[in-house]
Amino acid sequence: MEVKKSPKADLESKKSTWLLVGYVVVLVFMFVGFEWTKRDIQVDTSLAIQEVIFEEEIIPITQQEEIVAPPPPEAPSVAEVLTIVDDQADVEETAVATTEDTGERVEVKYIPVAVEEEEPDEQVIFDVVEKMPEFPGGQAALMQYLSKNIKYPTIAQENGTQGRVIVQFVVNTDGSVVDAQVVRSVDPYLDKEAIRVISTMPKWQAGMQRNKPVRVRYTVPVMFRLQ
Repeated sequence: MEVKKSPKADLESKKSTWLLVGYVVVLVFMFVGFEWTKRDIQVDTSLAIQEVIFEEEIIPITQQEEIVAPPPPEAPSVAEVLTIVDDQADVEETAVATTEDTGERVEVKYIPVAVEEEEPDEQVIFDVVEKMPEFPGGQAALMQYLSKNIKYPTIAQENGTQGRVIVQFVVNTDGSVVDAQVVRSVDPYLDKEAIRVISTMPKWQAGMQRNKPVRVRYTVPVMFRLQ
C-alpha cells in the first residue's frame, strides 16, 4: 500500500530555505557583536615629549684599606773629603763676569705654549653636547609625526592596555636613528610598536660638539592612551 503525504506536511522541501534563514540570523548576531565591542581609539600625544626623570641608584660608599708602602732605604752617606791647600801654593781664580760689568743687554724671549685640543672621536656616544640633535621641524613636528604614524595594537586595545613607553636611541653624525631600545616598558605589543615608529623616523639634525657632528644618545617618551 503506497503512503500518500500532503505537500504541506512535506518538510524536506523547506529544509534548504530554513538553513539559509539560520545562516542569515547567525551572521546578523556576529556583525552586531563586533560592532558592539568596538571602541573609539585615540592616540594622545600631548605628553609625548616630556622631560624624562630617572631615579638615581644610591651606591653605598665602601672604603678600602690603604696599603702603606714601606719607606725607601736610606742612601748611604758619603763622607766629604776636604783637601787642605798650602798657603804658598798658586791657585787659579775664576772670574765671573756679570751683565753690569760687560754692559751687554739681556734679551728675554717668549715662547708660546702650544695647546693641542683633542678631536672628538666619531665612535664615542655623548649624552650632552653643545648642540643637541633635533627632529626636522622641531618638537611640534616630532609630536605630529608620532600622532600620525602610531598604530595601536589590536590586542592591546582589546585588553585595555595603555601607558607611556620610553625609548632611547642614538642619532648618528649623518642624522640617522639607530640602536633604538625600550628603557621603560609597559606592554610587549606597545613596546614593539614604539620601537617600530622610532626606527622609521626620518633623519635628524645631528648633534654638534666643537662645530663637528658627533653621535648623541637621545630619549623620547611615546604615550599610548585609549579614550
